[in-house]
Amino acid sequence: MLPIILTILTVIALVFSISVNIKKRRKAKVTGIKTALTSICFYLIAVTQLLGYWLDFLGNISWVITLLLLIAGAYFTKYLPVKEDGEIQL
Repeated sequence: MLPIILTILTVIALVFSISVNIKKRRKAKVTGIKTALTSICFYLIAVTQLLGYWLDFLGNISWVITLLLLIAGAYFTKYLPVKEDGEIQL
């Protein structure tokens, strides 16, 4: 019962986070896929871990995919827009 509740809470948090991210990007008038790749990679990490738990592939495959997405997300932070005062705009 607990894994089902935690999965539901994770999916709700994921959907809420995606919607907030989209609203912030629209408000800041940030366009393009490159600026969204960091967020997309981090969201895919959460989806990979959920699928890995429910489909029983929490082994090496899941960890390799997570590590690759984490490295890709870190790499694509260079495309995040930066304001004049040094803050990231989102």
